[in-house]
Amino acid sequence: MKAILCLFWTATTLIRAASPSYESHAAHDPNGIGKFYLGREIAHVMGHEGADWLERPERAAEEKPDVMVDLLGIKNGESVADVGAGSGYMSWRLAQKVGTNGVVYATDIQQEMLDLLGENMLKRGTRNVKPVLGTLTDSKLPTNALDLVIMVDVYHELSDPYEMMTSIVSSLKQGGRMVFIEYRAEDPKVPIKAVHKMSEVQVKKESAAVGLEWIETKETLPWQHMIFFRKPVKP
Repeated sequence: MKAILCLFWTATTLIRAASPSYESHAAHDPNGIGKFYLGREIAHVMGHEGADWLERPERAAEEKPDVMVDLLGIKNGESVADVGAGSGYMSWRLAQKVGTNGVVYATDIQQEMLDLLGENMLKRGTRNVKPVLGTLTDSKLPTNALDLVIMVDVYHELSDPYEMMTSIVSSLKQGGRMVFIEYRAEDPKVPIKAVHKMSEVQVKKESAAVGLEWIETKETLPWQHMIFFRKPVKP
Protein backbone atom coordinates (compact mmCIF):
# COMPACT_ATOMS: atom_id res chain seq x y z
CA MET A 1 0.00 0.00 0.00
CA LYS A 2 2.85 2.41 0.87
CA ALA A 3 4.46 1.68 -2.50
CA ILE A 4 1.19 2.44 -4.31
CA LEU A 5 0.75 5.70 -2.40
CA CYS A 6 4.36 6.64 -3.16
CA LEU A 7 3.82 6.06 -6.86
CA PHE A 8 0.58 8.08 -6.74
CA TRP A 9 2.22 11.07 -5.10
CA THR A 10 5.23 10.87 -7.42
CA ALA A 11 2.96 10.84 -10.48
CA THR A 12 0.90 13.72 -9.08
CA THR A 13 4.04 15.77 -8.42
CA LEU A 14 5.33 15.15 -11.95
CA ILE A 15 1.99 16.20 -13.46
CA ARG A 16 1.94 19.40 -11.42
CA ALA A 17 5.55 20.13 -12.29
CA ALA A 18 4.74 19.76 -15.98
CA SER A 19 1.69 22.03 -15.78
CA PRO A 20 2.16 25.35 -17.59
CA SER A 21 2.48 28.31 -15.23
CA TYR A 22 0.85 31.72 -15.33
CA GLU A 23 2.61 35.07 -15.43
CA SER A 24 1.46 38.53 -14.37
CA HIS A 25 2.63 41.66 -16.19
CA ALA A 26 2.04 45.18 -14.91
CA ALA A 27 2.13 46.54 -18.46
CA HIS A 28 -0.61 44.92 -20.48
CA ASP A 29 -3.54 45.43 -22.83
CA PRO A 30 -6.32 47.38 -21.07
CA ASN A 31 -8.81 44.84 -22.38
CA GLY A 32 -6.91 42.02 -20.68
CA ILE A 33 -6.53 41.06 -17.02
CA GLY A 34 -2.72 41.21 -16.92
CA LYS A 35 -2.49 37.44 -16.49
CA PHE A 36 -0.64 35.52 -19.20
CA TYR A 37 -0.75 31.85 -20.17
CA LEU A 38 1.78 30.35 -22.57
CA GLY A 39 2.52 33.82 -23.91
CA ARG A 40 -1.11 34.95 -24.32
CA GLU A 41 -2.89 37.57 -22.24
CA ILE A 42 -6.26 36.47 -20.90
CA ALA A 43 -9.16 38.78 -21.78
CA HIS A 44 -11.76 40.27 -19.46
CA VAL A 45 -14.86 38.11 -19.19
CA MET A 46 -18.18 39.42 -20.46
CA GLY A 47 -20.59 39.99 -17.59
CA HIS A 48 -24.28 39.15 -17.71
CA GLU A 49 -24.95 42.86 -18.22
CA GLY A 50 -23.68 42.36 -21.78
CA ALA A 51 -26.08 39.54 -22.61
CA ASP A 52 -27.89 41.65 -25.20
CA TRP A 53 -24.70 41.64 -27.30
CA LEU A 54 -24.90 37.85 -27.47
CA GLU A 55 -28.37 38.08 -28.99
CA ARG A 56 -27.66 40.99 -31.34
CA PRO A 57 -29.36 40.66 -34.76
CA GLU A 58 -26.05 41.25 -36.57
CA ARG A 59 -24.57 38.09 -35.08
CA ALA A 60 -26.32 35.86 -37.60
CA ALA A 61 -24.41 37.52 -40.46
CA GLU A 62 -21.14 37.92 -38.56
CA GLU A 63 -20.88 34.36 -37.23
CA LYS A 64 -23.27 32.22 -39.35
CA PRO A 65 -24.37 30.17 -36.31
CA ASP A 66 -26.50 27.73 -38.30
CA VAL A 67 -23.59 27.01 -40.64
CA MET A 68 -21.35 26.66 -37.59
CA VAL A 69 -23.61 24.02 -36.03
CA ASP A 70 -23.83 22.09 -39.31
CA LEU A 71 -20.02 22.03 -39.53
CA LEU A 72 -19.77 20.43 -36.07
CA GLY A 73 -21.03 17.12 -37.44
CA ILE A 74 -23.29 16.39 -34.48
CA LYS A 75 -25.21 13.13 -34.51
CA ASN A 76 -28.72 12.53 -33.21
CA GLY A 77 -28.67 11.27 -29.63
CA GLU A 78 -25.25 12.65 -28.71
CA SER A 79 -24.33 14.34 -25.44
CA VAL A 80 -22.89 17.81 -26.08
CA ALA A 81 -21.70 20.66 -23.86
CA ASP A 82 -21.85 24.36 -24.66
CA VAL A 83 -19.26 25.83 -22.27
CA GLY A 84 -19.74 29.52 -21.57
CA ALA A 85 -23.24 29.22 -22.97
CA GLY A 86 -24.33 32.67 -21.85
CA SER A 87 -27.94 33.33 -22.84
CA GLY A 88 -28.13 30.09 -24.83
CA TYR A 89 -27.67 31.56 -28.32
CA MET A 90 -25.94 28.38 -29.47
CA SER A 91 -27.43 25.94 -26.97
CA TRP A 92 -30.89 25.72 -28.54
CA ARG A 93 -29.34 25.18 -31.97
CA LEU A 94 -27.25 22.34 -30.58
CA ALA A 95 -30.35 20.92 -28.92
CA GLN A 96 -32.09 20.69 -32.28
CA LYS A 97 -29.16 18.70 -33.69
CA VAL A 98 -28.92 16.14 -30.87
CA GLY A 99 -32.69 15.62 -30.93
CA THR A 100 -34.94 14.44 -28.14
CA ASN A 101 -32.68 11.45 -27.44
CA GLY A 102 -29.67 13.70 -26.90
CA VAL A 103 -28.76 16.30 -24.32
CA VAL A 104 -26.97 19.65 -24.26
CA TYR A 105 -25.23 20.75 -21.07
CA ALA A 106 -25.17 24.55 -21.08
CA THR A 107 -22.53 25.76 -18.63
CA ASP A 108 -21.70 29.21 -17.35
CA ILE A 109 -20.04 30.68 -14.26
CA GLN A 110 -22.74 33.34 -13.87
CA GLN A 111 -26.09 32.30 -12.47
CA GLU A 112 -27.63 35.40 -14.06
CA MET A 113 -26.65 34.08 -17.50
CA LEU A 114 -28.16 30.69 -16.74
CA ASP A 115 -31.38 32.39 -15.61
CA LEU A 116 -31.57 34.16 -18.99
CA LEU A 117 -30.76 30.90 -20.75
CA GLY A 118 -33.57 29.14 -18.91
CA GLU A 119 -36.04 31.83 -19.96
CA ASN A 120 -34.92 31.58 -23.58
CA MET A 121 -35.20 27.78 -23.64
CA LEU A 122 -38.69 28.02 -22.15
CA LYS A 123 -39.75 30.52 -24.84
CA ARG A 124 -38.47 28.18 -27.55
CA GLY A 125 -39.96 25.06 -26.01
CA THR A 126 -36.48 23.50 -25.81
CA ARG A 127 -36.46 20.76 -23.16
CA ASN A 128 -33.18 18.92 -23.71
CA VAL A 129 -30.84 21.66 -22.48
CA LYS A 130 -29.51 21.24 -18.93
CA PRO A 131 -28.07 24.38 -17.30
CA VAL A 132 -24.88 23.81 -15.27
CA LEU A 133 -23.30 26.38 -12.96
CA GLY A 134 -19.53 25.98 -13.17
CA THR A 135 -16.66 27.69 -11.40
CA LEU A 136 -13.55 29.45 -12.70
CA THR A 137 -11.61 26.17 -12.58
CA ASP A 138 -14.26 23.45 -12.93
CA SER A 139 -16.90 23.03 -15.63
CA LYS A 140 -18.94 20.72 -13.33
CA LEU A 141 -19.68 18.49 -16.32
CA PRO A 142 -20.15 14.73 -15.87
CA THR A 143 -17.00 12.61 -16.19
CA ASN A 144 -16.31 10.58 -19.36
CA ALA A 145 -19.82 11.36 -20.62
CA LEU A 146 -19.64 13.77 -23.55
CA ASP A 147 -19.28 13.23 -27.28
CA LEU A 148 -18.56 16.88 -28.00
CA VAL A 149 -17.70 20.08 -26.13
CA ILE A 150 -17.74 23.48 -27.82
CA MET A 151 -16.70 26.95 -26.76
CA VAL A 152 -17.84 29.82 -28.96
CA ASP A 153 -15.84 33.04 -28.42
CA VAL A 154 -15.26 31.91 -24.82
CA TYR A 155 -11.90 30.22 -24.33
CA HIS A 156 -9.82 33.41 -24.51
CA GLU A 157 -11.73 34.71 -21.44
CA LEU A 158 -11.08 31.74 -19.14
CA SER A 159 -9.18 33.09 -16.13
CA ASP A 160 -7.70 29.65 -15.37
CA PRO A 161 -7.52 27.94 -18.75
CA TYR A 162 -5.30 25.01 -17.74
CA GLU A 163 -7.48 24.01 -14.80
CA MET A 164 -10.74 24.53 -16.66
CA MET A 165 -9.56 22.61 -19.71
CA THR A 166 -8.34 19.76 -17.52
CA SER A 167 -11.86 19.47 -16.12
CA ILE A 168 -13.39 19.65 -19.59
CA VAL A 169 -11.08 16.97 -20.98
CA SER A 170 -12.11 14.69 -18.10
CA SER A 171 -15.76 15.16 -19.14
CA LEU A 172 -15.10 13.87 -22.68
CA LYS A 173 -15.44 10.24 -23.65
CA GLN A 174 -12.35 8.65 -25.14
CA GLY A 175 -12.29 9.91 -28.72
CA GLY A 176 -14.70 12.71 -27.79
CA ARG A 177 -14.21 16.00 -29.63
CA MET A 178 -13.40 19.48 -28.38
CA VAL A 179 -14.04 22.42 -30.72
CA PHE A 180 -12.79 25.96 -30.17
CA ILE A 181 -14.57 28.66 -32.17
CA GLU A 182 -12.46 31.82 -31.86
CA TYR A 183 -12.07 35.05 -33.80
CA ARG A 184 -9.04 34.82 -36.08
CA ALA A 185 -6.05 36.73 -34.68
CA GLU A 186 -4.25 36.26 -38.00
CA ASP A 187 -6.77 38.47 -39.82
CA PRO A 188 -6.46 42.20 -39.05
CA LYS A 189 -9.77 42.79 -40.85
CA VAL A 190 -11.72 40.95 -38.12
CA PRO A 191 -13.09 43.95 -36.12
CA ILE A 192 -12.57 42.46 -32.65
CA LYS A 193 -10.19 43.64 -29.90
CA ALA A 194 -6.82 41.87 -29.99
CA VAL A 195 -7.11 39.98 -26.70
CA HIS A 196 -10.50 38.65 -27.77
CA LYS A 197 -8.96 36.94 -30.81
CA MET A 198 -6.78 33.82 -30.96
CA SER A 199 -4.44 32.39 -33.55
CA GLU A 200 -4.64 28.77 -34.63
CA VAL A 201 -1.06 28.24 -33.45
CA GLN A 202 -1.90 29.49 -29.95
CA VAL A 203 -5.02 27.34 -29.66
CA LYS A 204 -3.00 24.29 -30.68
CA LYS A 205 -0.27 25.10 -28.14
CA GLU A 206 -2.73 25.47 -25.26
CA SER A 207 -4.71 22.37 -26.26
CA ALA A 208 -1.55 20.26 -26.38
CA ALA A 209 -0.88 21.30 -22.77
CA VAL A 210 -3.95 19.31 -21.67
CA GLY A 211 -3.31 16.35 -23.95
CA LEU A 212 -5.76 17.04 -26.77
CA GLU A 213 -4.96 15.88 -30.32
CA TRP A 214 -5.62 18.26 -33.22
CA ILE A 215 -7.93 16.88 -35.91
CA GLU A 216 -8.59 19.74 -38.33
CA THR A 217 -9.25 23.46 -38.65
CA LYS A 218 -12.17 24.84 -40.64
CA GLU A 219 -12.04 28.41 -41.93
CA THR A 220 -15.52 28.47 -43.46
CA LEU A 221 -17.00 31.12 -41.16
CA PRO A 222 -16.62 34.85 -41.92
CA TRP A 223 -14.54 35.83 -38.87
CA GLN A 224 -13.83 32.70 -36.82
CA HIS A 225 -11.74 29.56 -36.86
CA MET A 226 -13.33 26.25 -35.94
CA ILE A 227 -10.44 24.25 -34.49
CA PHE A 228 -11.21 20.58 -33.82
CA PHE A 229 -9.44 18.34 -31.30
CA ARG A 230 -9.91 14.84 -29.93
CA LYS A 231 -9.40 13.26 -26.53
CA PRO A 232 -6.94 10.43 -27.16
CA VAL A 233 -8.22 6.85 -27.13
CA LYS A 234 -6.28 4.72 -24.68
CA PRO A 235 -4.81 1.53 -26.19
